[in-house]
Amino acid sequence: MNSPVHKLITIILVLIPSWSSFAQEVNSKKLLQHIEYLSSDDLAGRKPLSDGSMKARKYILDELTSFDLVEPLYPDFIQNFSFLNQREVKNYKDAANLVAFIPGSQSRKVIVITAHYDHVGIGKADSKGDSIYNGADDNASGTAALMVLAEYFSQNRPKHGMMFVALDAEEMGLRGARALVNDFPYPLDQIVLNLNMDMLSRSDKNELYISGTYYYPRFKTILEKVANGSNPTLRFGHDEPGTGSNDWTKSSDHGAFFEKKVPHLYFGVEDHIDYHKPSDEFKNIQPQFYINAVNLVLKSLIALDTELLE
Repeated sequence: MNSPVHKLITIILVLIPSWSSFAQEVNSKKLLQHIEYLSSDDLAGRKPLSDGSMKARKYILDELTSFDLVEPLYPDFIQNFSFLNQREVKNYKDAANLVAFIPGSQSRKVIVITAHYDHVGIGKADSKGDSIYNGADDNASGTAALMVLAEYFSQNRPKHGMMFVALDAEEMGLRGARALVNDFPYPLDQIVLNLNMDMLSRSDKNELYISGTYYYPRFKTILEKVANGSNPTLRFGHDEPGTGSNDWTKSSDHGAFFEKKVPHLYFGVEDHIDYHKPSDEFKNIQPQFYINAVNLVLKSLIALDTELLE
């Protein structure tokens, strides 16, 4: 049979895989699997250099290095660094940032996507004894998002180069982020944007914030189209100087980029009752909000990747 209708059906069947590859959605099943594992008791709060941190490293690396197009920028995809934690009076040797790179199809400029995978480990929450601080929202949520975003762009090649970095030791003073910008594989002016994610998985107000557009209004112009009618509601703010704790400009790893005058955007939610408590567990995330929030980050990233081409 070779009728016009048959030819049309054949063309449609051929094009369906191409259409599906452009769907602006992450793998939601894997997203939830990642956050559940990273915030499990087995990882014991992911304190740098702990057994739980090492398990997290292996899990993240195994996933990131399984994707097509991904290249190493450091030996074995690992940027090791050491630092002195003055609070503990302890040297941390061979902490590790995990770095995977996807070359751009149209630009040698780079977008750096970051999320810290460490948390605070085990500590006393009350008189009952030690508790595990699993850090589901802070920041297993951002790390899991980083992994599925890397998967998406390995299947849908970005226009800019994209560097996906799971950062260590954020909770000890942005140590991993500072190590990254101080030993970056390219000149820092090759970075068009650092997009940082820290706490994405719950909001009773159904709101996700973008901080940073106060300093970089060009980004706001691009993202206002994404924000129009978005679910969750995409809000701009928490970045005005002189507003105290409401200013998130240096509140997470993007602060290290800001100090080096590298443009940044920070995606996150406002603090909740489980922030930095043992109750920040997987059972307390809001799965549908989380999936929607990460898809909103994806759509924002696609828009930025397109509009920031020079």
